[in-house]
Amino acid sequence: MDPSPSRPTLLERLSALLMRKPEDREQLLGLLRGAFERNLLDSDALTIIEGAMQVSDMQVRDIMVPRAQMDVVDIAEDPEKIVDIVIEAAHSRFPVIGENRDDIIGILLAKELLRYFSGKEFDLRDSLRPAVFVPESKRLNVLLREFRASRNHMAIVVDEYGGIAGLVTIEDVLEQIVGDIEDEYDFDETADNIVLDNTGRYRVKATTEIADFNAAFGTAFSDEAFDTVGGLVIHQLGRLPKRNETVQLDGLRVQVLRADSRRVHTLLVDPQRGLKLAAE
Repeated sequence: MDPSPSRPTLLERLSALLMRKPEDREQLLGLLRGAFERNLLDSDALTIIEGAMQVSDMQVRDIMVPRAQMDVVDIAEDPEKIVDIVIEAAHSRFPVIGENRDDIIGILLAKELLRYFSGKEFDLRDSLRPAVFVPESKRLNVLLREFRASRNHMAIVVDEYGGIAGLVTIEDVLEQIVGDIEDEYDFDETADNIVLDNTGRYRVKATTEIADFNAAFGTAFSDEAFDTVGGLVIHQLGRLPKRNETVQLDGLRVQVLRADSRRVHTLLVDPQRGLKLAAE
């Protein structure tokens, strides 16, 4: 008796599925999603493939950190002050400016500061890497190729008039492919906006409407200027917050659990005044 034929590999099964030769992108996505439903692809693989296809349709302006929200270093700052900026921002690369944010002199790698603290000669201007400038309209897939070829991890984005519009990093582009990295503070999308945890504090989605937040915590914040509690926190700080930063809102201690370079995701609210969620 002939031995049983070996089981087809994942690549062979996927190739067989794609032999139908999709005529457009939607058909290709349909085939890939069908492969997921047939357990030929897992959810992570499908997400990465979809993200890679989506990147080719996106431009730098869609994901860049806006000019006003860039963490920058002034060329005239003392090294001790620069270290404070680096520690607070927790980035590995910083645009270095001259007279203003439109005057980008170069890029500082945070590790260059080790020379200063090791007692070696340190000159900020001599430590800078050349800045790479890209237009807002550049496609993300093209930018990713350029990042890989040049080994640069950051680019300064310029508008049509040559002014600084923002910055973009290779991490920003890769996030569009692999998706946001979830952590223990992420919400189930079907969960309520405000959830009590086992410490007596409340996890709150930043997209929670201010009216709902007021009803839950007995506050009276206006929703004329901002619709969400995330907008309220940003206004209180005057900038986008970083993870673990805290603010006081009318007696409530609000900690940022999850945020990225563009938005706030999750907050932790400690009702110090002993407030309880309003009865439903």
